Amino acid sequence: MAVPLFASSLEPHHDALAERLEAVARSGRYILGPEVAAFEEEFASYLGVRHCVGVANGTDALTIALRALGVQPGDEVVLPSFTFYATAEAAVNAGAVPVFCDVDPATGCVTRETVERVVTPRTRAIVPVHLFGNVAPVDDLAELGLPVLEDSAQAAGAARGGRRAGALGDAGTFSFFPSKNLPCLGDGGAIVTDSDDVADRARRLRFHGSADKETFDEVGYNSRLDELQAAALRVLLPELDGWTEARRAAASAYVSQGLGDVPGLELPQPVPGSDPAYHLYVTRHEQAETLVGALAARGIGARGFYRLPAHLQPAMERFGGDSLDLPGTAELARTNLALPMGTQLGEDAIAEVVEACRAAAGAGAEAPAR
Repeated sequence: MAVPLFASSLEPHHDALAERLEAVARSGRYILGPEVAAFEEEFASYLGVRHCVGVANGTDALTIALRALGVQPGDEVVLPSFTFYATAEAAVNAGAVPVFCDVDPATGCVTRETVERVVTPRTRAIVPVHLFGNVAPVDDLAELGLPVLEDSAQAAGAARGGRRAGALGDAGTFSFFPSKNLPCLGDGGAIVTDSDDVADRARRLRFHGSADKETFDEVGYNSRLDELQAAALRVLLPELDGWTEARRAAASAYVSQGLGDVPGLELPQPVPGSDPAYHLYVTRHEQAETLVGALAARGIGARGFYRLPAHLQPAMERFGGDSLDLPGTAELARTNLALPMGTQLGEDAIAEVVEACRAAAGAGAEAPAR
């Protein structure tokens, strides 16, 4: 049985999407029109925040949000190295200095301790990443007294303490890239916040630094969520909670079907108090690449993520490079193994993945060092 890594599909929603997109095409309103305004209101209501500002993509969302929070050129921004490169890229594009911190390899997320270890008097903001749909301990980080910007690109639908990811800190950002838990049909992103000031500045920055299209108060960006993508998101947002429950059910099925008994395989651990949305189901094994090859031979999608962490990427070498000591990051980069996850991952497919992992691990992969 072939099992894709991303076991999701928008096919059941094609007709509804086509109808809504045709309506937008016929309306003649394509930029910052009624669909964007309606989606911003609906997504803010879903998250329980006052403001949502739609932008062109998740990377721009981070850059604009950092500036809207008051980050100035030369300010330090603490963020994890074990994340998609865009988290660090956005900080540099905002004029900041990225300061890379470590993560807990069991959860993939930063902790108060790993962040506090690198905070200095120049630190202006903390950017925890809700990695793979887990939820970082934002409440603990807020106690450090610095603005917290949640990178929630992989965490739509996740929660912590009864509150949704993205609504826990001073602001949050989302990506609606087609592979995300809440997708659009291309690029799209959003900034969410309870702060009137942050939202107002984000709206100016997304439109060239102008509030009225005539007076330009600062150098901003041309970064707007367009009407077509907002229309698609309005069709799909009501499905998000159901999709999240399907992902959680798949994660539970991996456990109940014995994935945790596979020799040497460590299952993902929720951050205490968090309810992950399982954008990906990322395990750990000392012979991760061996398992990737064995699973691929059976038609099962599996891969490692961020094998070269952000701080070791060539463009980030000037911010520390291999002089940084991030043992949790190094371990997770070496050992992580993403297994199939998605809204259409059935029990039979999960059984196939578990059996394939058991066979691959039993064929010679070694248990992880303790």
